[in-house]
Amino acid sequence: MRRREFITLLGGAVAGPLAARAQQPAMPVIGFLHPASPERYSHLVAAFRKGLGETGFVEGQNVVIEYRWAKGQFNLLPALAADLVTRQVAVLVTGGSPDREIGDSNNSDCVQRQRSGWPGSRPQLEPSGWQHHRGERARCGPGPKRLELLRELVPNAVSVGLLVNPSSPVATLQIAELQEVARAAGVQVQILKAVREDELSVALAELLPRRADAMVVTADPLFNDHRDQLVAFAAHHAIPTIYEWREYVDAGGLVSYGASLKDTFHQLGIYAGRILKGAKPADLPIEQPTKFELVINRHTAKALGLTIPDSILLRADEVIE
Repeated sequence: MRRREFITLLGGAVAGPLAARAQQPAMPVIGFLHPASPERYSHLVAAFRKGLGETGFVEGQNVVIEYRWAKGQFNLLPALAADLVTRQVAVLVTGGSPDREIGDSNNSDCVQRQRSGWPGSRPQLEPSGWQHHRGERARCGPGPKRLELLRELVPNAVSVGLLVNPSSPVATLQIAELQEVARAAGVQVQILKAVREDELSVALAELLPRRADAMVVTADPLFNDHRDQLVAFAAHHAIPTIYEWREYVDAGGLVSYGASLKDTFHQLGIYAGRILKGAKPADLPIEQPTKFELVINRHTAKALGLTIPDSILLRADEVIE
């Protein structure tokens, strides 16, 4: 199989072309592959379409979009990707974390660089957010910043739960990074692991006897699909929790800090349109997050008995009343 060009950017990837142009239908087809469920991502798909429209492509008019959703079942991603390839898509877009078997690693905190073809051979993607030099590891994204923000909100916290999906290719890095920062601050980290939906309640229940003072939820499609459950758990047990994406705070979560998913998918749409117009993926610049949002839910803070420091209020992009 011919080597494929592959690029990724914050929270997603665009690959193309996946088939010879002569074999393509008159109306180009974009393959949209995502590991989560469509119900949680309708506003982000809209942002993708908006970016695509800015390059002159409108779904149903001069471009077709074939959607494939794994609904949290990562093992389905290889088959879904193969199905899109048989559709002779002109561009393949992945959002969230791409295929654990095909796309190797990706995270909304890390930007991937092209190393080899896709999907003819397993790509070797170098996450530019992680630089290995002389045995030293660079930090990847705003994970440590979330712990700092959480400790500003809960200054007496000495034990913090960390919810991770161990099947994520960056789970080990997420854990190591937060533990490093926590040790320096004298905070103990309680690791909670969930790979599937049925493991999520079990993992959360493990936090209660450990008497954690707060919790950090890492970015993962599984968790995002069940954000209402996570927010409800934190509220019921009065556990101050920080998340990566503002969608959790909109659902009643306490605080989030991370890149804007809407901006990410908007940019994905622009890149897909540029590739459809003939741009080579290798010639497009690697994107890094330009907008990080700090969102606070004042109502949730009040319910938890927390006073939001002025230092956080002044830095917040939005305070939900």
